[in-house]
Amino acid sequence: MNIDIFGYFAAILTTAAFLPQLVKILKTKKADDVSLTTLIMFIVGVLSWIIYGYKISSTPVLTANLITLILNLLILISKIYFKTT
Repeated sequence: MNIDIFGYFAAILTTAAFLPQLVKILKTKKADDVSLTTLIMFIVGVLSWIIYGYKISSTPVLTANLITLILNLLILISKIYFKTT
């Protein structure tokens, strides 16, 4: 059994976990309940995982964290945008 299967499974679950939050924010046009500090810390952590995944040539780590970064940047942008409107 290829161990990367577990990596891809974890990547799908942890990445998809942010979709409901993003959808809710876009539907309600509110992101007040999302902590800005936590979001920024998480994004910095995800960037670190991307560097790590690249350095060890791990496609599951790299792919999952690139997608997670995009989703969380969209959440951050939405939080800032909806705060100003």
